Amino acid sequence: MPSAPRIKEFYEKTVTPKLVKEFNYTNPNQVPRIVKVSLNMGLGEAIQNAKILDSAAQELGAISGQKPVITKARRSIAAFKLREGMPIGVTVTLRRDKMFYFLDKLINIVLPRIRDFRGVSPKAFDGRGNYTLGIKEHIIFPEIDYDKIDKIKGLNISIVTTAKTDEEARFLLAELGMPFRKSGQQH
Repeated sequence: MPSAPRIKEFYEKTVTPKLVKEFNYTNPNQVPRIVKVSLNMGLGEAIQNAKILDSAAQELGAISGQKPVITKARRSIAAFKLREGMPIGVTVTLRRDKMFYFLDKLINIVLPRIRDFRGVSPKAFDGRGNYTLGIKEHIIFPEIDYDKIDKIKGLNISIVTTAKTDEEARFLLAELGMPFRKSGQQH
């Protein structure tokens, strides 16, 4: 691995001055930055098939470069035959350099591989400057060998920032290269 992720250097040298100019920050600590990226696979089918969790954990580990944690149900839901404590998903939280390497890969390699891709939704912010992106097929990641997967799984990617508003976070992610859809387009 190189000394520092290129997207991190780009953020520090190019994006930070643009953010300061755009939003008139007086203190360098006011400049929004990305804190962490969480990857999550919720697997409802794990109730019937426990082996699917193992393959999901292995695939999420390959995608993120970090060992995933198995998430368990917080409460029982009879309609879904779900009991509290049952394993139902896998999650990974990336920080620091691993987070920047993942974002670089996501923006420059993975998203352009999506079929009929016209950009990600600019509306998926939570009101506090965090962005969540849903990916329907995890096979768009280069680490996944299409011949070895048993089932195509979905994946949620949450990008947590220190931005106070969605506008600041959108500007930050757009400057980093996140391909937002133009407001008139539908997906």
